[in-house]
Amino acid sequence: MASIVSVQGVTFDYPGTRALEDVSFTIEAETITALVGPNGAGKTTLLRCIAGLDAPNAGAIEVAGLDVLREPRESHRRMGFLADSYGLYDDLGVEQCLLHRAAALGLPAERQRPAARRAAERLAIADRLGQKAGTLSRGLRQRLAIAESIVHQPPVLLLDEPASGLDPEARVGLAETLVRLKGEGVTVIVSSHILSELEDYSTHMLVMRGGRVTEQRSLGGAADAGRARILLRLARPDSRLETALKAEAAIRDLVIEGLTARFRFEGDAMARAELLGRLVGAGLPLADFAAERESLQALYMSGSPERTAAP
Repeated sequence: MASIVSVQGVTFDYPGTRALEDVSFTIEAETITALVGPNGAGKTTLLRCIAGLDAPNAGAIEVAGLDVLREPRESHRRMGFLADSYGLYDDLGVEQCLLHRAAALGLPAERQRPAARRAAERLAIADRLGQKAGTLSRGLRQRLAIAESIVHQPPVLLLDEPASGLDPEARVGLAETLVRLKGEGVTVIVSSHILSELEDYSTHMLVMRGGRVTEQRSLGGAADAGRARILLRLARPDSRLETALKAEAAIRDLVIEGLTARFRFEGDAMARAELLGRLVGAGLPLADFAAERESLQALYMSGSPERTAAP
C-alpha cells in the first residue's frame, strides 16, 4: 500500500533541548497508527511538525504528496490536527462552529454549509447542529472538535491525546468514530497513553523514546500474517495434545495450561488451515482454534530502546 505520510531525517531543538533526533518513517494510507512512548519522548513535537505548526531544524516531511515545510498552507488543506488541549467557541452552535472552521480553512462559500452538515453526520452530531457548543457533554465536544478537524475532508487526521478526560462510554464512541473514519479512507495518527484503548482500533504502532523512533510495526495486519499467535482449547482433556503440537516444526513458544495451548505459528492462513486439519484428523477434541492479537501494552513493553525502525 502506498505511503501517505513520509518523515525523513527530522531533527527539532528547543532551547537547550533536542526533542527529535533524526526521525524517519512512513505511514501507509487508510491506517490508524498508535503513536506511543513515555512523557517527553517527542510525540507532541512530532505531530506539530507533521502538521506544519513547528518547523524542524533539519529533515523533510510530506503529507499526501505535499512538502509540508515548503507548502504549509496547502498542506493544511490535506490534513486535520486536533491538539490535546483544544478550544471551542462555547457561545456558537454546533453548525456555526463547523461553518467557521470551513471558512477558516478556505472552503468556498457555496461549499461551507454542505461540508459542515457532512462533517456533523460523519461524527454523529447532526442532531445537535442548533445546540450551543458550551452545553455539550465532554464526549460530544470531542466529536465536534474532530468534526471541525475533518470539515474540509482531509485524507490525514492527527490526534494528540484525544481520549483525555473522556468517560468510558465516550471513549468507546471515540474508538468507533476512528474506525469509521478509517473505513471512509482517512489515515489517522493518534497519540495516547491509554494503550488498552489504542489497541481496540489501531492497525499500526510507532514507538518513540528519547526523541527517536525505536520501533514501527503492523498490529496483526498483512506484515504479521506469517507469524500468528494461536490460541487452542480442547473440549476435554487429551494427553495427545502436547505430542501432536511438539511434532509441528512451525510451532514456537508452546505453552500448555490445562485444556488451553498458546503458541506462535510460522505460516500463512493456508498453513494454519492445514494444521487445524491435522489436529482434527488426529481425533483431538478441539473447542477453539483462533489467531490471537497480542496486546499493545505487551508489544510496547517488549520493545527495546536500542531497536530502530526502518524508514
